[in-house]
Amino acid sequence: MTSAASSKLMTINLGPQHPATHGVLQVVLDLDGETVVNATPHLGYLHTGIEKTAEDKLYYKALPLTDRMDYLAPMSNNLGYVLAVEKLLGLEVPEKVQYVRVLLAEITRLNNHLVWIGTHALDVGAMSMLLYAFREREMIMDIYEAVAGARMMSSYFRIGGLAKELPADFDKRVNKLLEVYPDKLNQYEDLLTNNRIWIKRLTGVGAITAEQALDLSLTGPVLRSTGVNYDLRKTHPYSGYEKFDFEVPLGKNGDCMDRYSIRLIEMRESLKIIRQALDGMPEGPYKADAPGIVLPDKEKVMTEMEALIFHFKIITEGFKVPAGSYYMGIESPKGELGYYMVSDGGTKPYRMRVRPPSLINLQALSPMVVGGKIADVITCIGSIDIVLGEVDR
Repeated sequence: MTSAASSKLMTINLGPQHPATHGVLQVVLDLDGETVVNATPHLGYLHTGIEKTAEDKLYYKALPLTDRMDYLAPMSNNLGYVLAVEKLLGLEVPEKVQYVRVLLAEITRLNNHLVWIGTHALDVGAMSMLLYAFREREMIMDIYEAVAGARMMSSYFRIGGLAKELPADFDKRVNKLLEVYPDKLNQYEDLLTNNRIWIKRLTGVGAITAEQALDLSLTGPVLRSTGVNYDLRKTHPYSGYEKFDFEVPLGKNGDCMDRYSIRLIEMRESLKIIRQALDGMPEGPYKADAPGIVLPDKEKVMTEMEALIFHFKIITEGFKVPAGSYYMGIESPKGELGYYMVSDGGTKPYRMRVRPPSLINLQALSPMVVGGKIADVITCIGSIDIVLGEVDR
């Protein structure tokens, strides 16, 4: 570019304090009038060192760190971590545990998509959607609180099972959610899908091709909006997902409207999975029988010396994991969330490397916005669905 042409460009900073960047993100924009010529995300404002911190903690103590990455999908983060460690241990969990994990992972998908649709609509100018989405999300927060005792940072999944048995009113709470949500999703569609302003702000905006998406290693709704059928729940089933009947929605144009439509359909498919998991929930223990790895029941700890010893040794020393490495990928609400775990045979991870979908998918921002208008940049950021806690870790 010649210096004369360069002098016509204006460089501005979007963020890091901008309220619509879904976290502490800075995007340096080069503009020719209102047209975006270049967009460069600058990261690291929310860096917490989670991967390195995990390497200094016993395996079970590193689990709560995963909640703090994508804090809108804590149980998905937990699931990927415990599955990776269980694979290294060669540990099989009871079938009931698999069903509960799938059910809560899909409730977590609803949780993520509700916050996404509320904030994305707010970015585009539809304020009321945020209030409606958070109203419905309260039901999910109540379920989190009932099963885990916490509304956001749940840490309910455990290596080898679950933290505790499901509460007595769990079925009632989930049935209520299944009863209420279909009508609420219909209301969202009435408000947005046929809204003239919504259609104009999203249709044809931020379009990318399947080739671009694959070249950038994109996953989740961002990839599937281009028509690529890739969902780890189908291609590489885990935690018993092969037992459930559901569809993977696909787009055609790879634009913001397709990404919106796919997530709405995903919410309906999640409701189908939750119903199947609830109705088909098998009886059985909520954790594996693995002394020395899984904590014994508190009643046994109080009455049996052997259980007390196992409890004491697990809490103070942890448990050794056979030397080796394993990569476990799951389909989080944002895309492929992967954990690469390396063990040197000790009680702490030698290396924990996370493949965060938010970070990988953020690569798509530049091809989405270059050539478009500055007014569409926030729309594109919202359509990717990022959480900066996961981007920076």
